[in-house]
Amino acid sequence: MLVALIARDKPGALPVRQENRPLHVEYLKSGPAVQQAGPLLDAAGDMCGSLIILDVADMAAAEAWAASDPYAKAGLFASVELVPWNRVIG
Repeated sequence: MLVALIARDKPGALPVRQENRPLHVEYLKSGPAVQQAGPLLDAAGDMCGSLIILDVADMAAAEAWAASDPYAKAGLFASVELVPWNRVIG
């Protein structure tokens, strides 16, 4: 099952994101679940959230993956949405 993880950072949390980015990127690469990933950007071009496409067995697996993300553990996100997704192109 494909799931889009859409996360928005807390206001003013760019330093938290930058500090935890190496561990987050390592986590993204640590297993087969992540199909695509990248930061959301604000009008100034600064990172302000995340978009990650997961390929997991079910929503419970997506929730577990999201909870174990170093960004989530660092308290970076104001919100996290997990949405079933259907790939049409790409």
